[in-house]
Amino acid sequence: MLYRKFGKTNEMVSILGFGCMRLPTIKGEDTSNIDEEKATKLIRWAIDNGVNYIDTAYPYHGKGMEKGGASEPFVAKALKDGYREKVKLATKLPSWLIENREDMDKYLDEQLKRLETDTIDFYLIHSLNSTIWDKLKKAGIDEFLDKAIESGKIKYAGFSFHDKLDTFKEIVDYYNWSFCQIQYNYLDEEYQAGTEGLKYAAKRGLGITIMEPLRGGKLVNNLPQSAKDIFNEAEIKRTPAGWALKWVWNHPEVSVVLSGMNEMEQVIANVKTASEAEANSLTKKELETIDEVKAIIKKKTKVNCTGCKYCMPCPSGVNIPMCFTIYNNYYMFGEKEYYDSLEPYEKASNCAECGKCEEHCPQGIKVRQELKNVKSIFE
Repeated sequence: MLYRKFGKTNEMVSILGFGCMRLPTIKGEDTSNIDEEKATKLIRWAIDNGVNYIDTAYPYHGKGMEKGGASEPFVAKALKDGYREKVKLATKLPSWLIENREDMDKYLDEQLKRLETDTIDFYLIHSLNSTIWDKLKKAGIDEFLDKAIESGKIKYAGFSFHDKLDTFKEIVDYYNWSFCQIQYNYLDEEYQAGTEGLKYAAKRGLGITIMEPLRGGKLVNNLPQSAKDIFNEAEIKRTPAGWALKWVWNHPEVSVVLSGMNEMEQVIANVKTASEAEANSLTKKELETIDEVKAIIKKKTKVNCTGCKYCMPCPSGVNIPMCFTIYNNYYMFGEKEYYDSLEPYEKASNCAECGKCEEHCPQGIKVRQELKNVKSIFE
């Protein structure tokens, strides 16, 4: 395992972090039903092999964004038997639930109990955008963070981000952050914070955590055959995941890359890749190979959905991520039959256009319009 300095904190973090948003679950639709035995084995194997950054959040593996999910309590169990002392633990304040200054303390104290820890190493303000940010500033977010650090409840303060570059720069400059978390992969160089935001934060000494390096698995499972052929024909042989991860790690500004691993094969492969992913190690030819793949994907993808499920549950029952997955697959692979396997209430035509999904979508997708497009193709 390779390690990098985490910005101004001077902490050394494994370049691969374990993201606990997509843990394995028991069969069924209930994502809160984590397969604890399997997930514990995955996390502990990763830690035993050098991973020291574990990332979770208040709503992960829940039934919506309004209540605490199952991920934090599970992580507490997985880190027993001495494993808590081996890692840096990261979780996030549910920013969209904050109405006043007292709410901040309430949720932090609740998370400390859920995680069964006295201190959270890396505490993030979750999923910031301009609307939420304005509300948090008025509620006293800077005072909250100062006091949380002073009391020892958190060690370092950071934020995760889903909005435009100008807003990102404003947030970076507002507070003495130690780190930030942004979406970044070879398709998203100019999306949200993007490369410019990455360099902007790094110059100000922030440690940088990367989420969605595989775009919710799309850069592995949904590649067009022509893109796979380019990777297969390259002199250096790597899996699509290996190519995508090494591209992100090639950037010296990046400290740690999160991966939501739910199979042991994924953990083993990613740990191996992380043992040889030095910054600035990709050759010009390797970078050109990735550029070819990127051009193919961008030409075919219709909806910029990563499958994060922040839009769920839909009040009307529409399975929004699956609708978009099927829609993209139709254009990339010509597959149409899977739409019929959805329950009637899960289909795009059941959308009541309430707009609740768009309030939570970190990709800024015009969900209601895109569901109409899905309906026009499949119904």
